[in-house]
Amino acid sequence: MVEFELPEELSEEFVALIPEQRMMIDRLLLEGKVRTYALAMDRSVLWMIMDAESEFEVLEAIATMPLSDHLDPYISELMFHDSSEIVHEFSLN
Repeated sequence: MVEFELPEELSEEFVALIPEQRMMIDRLLLEGKVRTYALAMDRSVLWMIMDAESEFEVLEAIATMPLSDHLDPYISELMFHDSSEIVHEFSLN
């Protein structure tokens, strides 16, 4: 899990990069590399859960993100990540 503290004041440059960041996150979600992406209501913290083999792999992915120069990641390795979205998946085939 990656936690990013967002700056209190968002610069014009930061705000201009948000659409590009969202497009990249959407792609990573579709690829299954990012499992969840959440923003605190007060826009102070951003959380991202990634599926990766190592912390280095997570750092590599973060480095390619448009907002990477504006965010300092705090990475915590998770033993597991349960979600109600995947617990009851059934195939209709």
